[in-house]
Amino acid sequence: MEDLEVQPGITIPGSELSESHSRSGGPGGQHVNTTSSRITLRWSIPDSALPAALKTRLIQRLGTRLTTRGELIVHADGHRSQLRNREAARERLVCLLRGALVQQRKRRATRPTRGSQRRRVQAKKQRGERKRLRGRVQRDD
Repeated sequence: MEDLEVQPGITIPGSELSESHSRSGGPGGQHVNTTSSRITLRWSIPDSALPAALKTRLIQRLGTRLTTRGELIVHADGHRSQLRNREAARERLVCLLRGALVQQRKRRATRPTRGSQRRRVQAKKQRGERKRLRGRVQRDD
């Protein structure tokens, strides 16, 4: 199997990917019942040749999608041909990995500006005044 390039500098060797075929469900008539066009692609993160830091980040970010052994499983059965499903499964795996490898920026704490604080307090006063005026009308006799 071919190597899978996730990002420049990050490539999954084809030997780490395992692929299996099965019959896909859904509509399609007799063709669906006779061909194994569904592709299941498996990749074990703990057994991969990636650096340890990338492995831990992937396991943290993709934790809900992993099996108990740390395998990431992707299915593709949207096309009639096995070849197109293979390409779709590989592309889906790459998208998942790219999304998980994005480093999030650290949040820098900021304070509200004095103007925004004044506007907030002014809006609260206006709302309070509006509610106060909703009360019963006092009659002047």
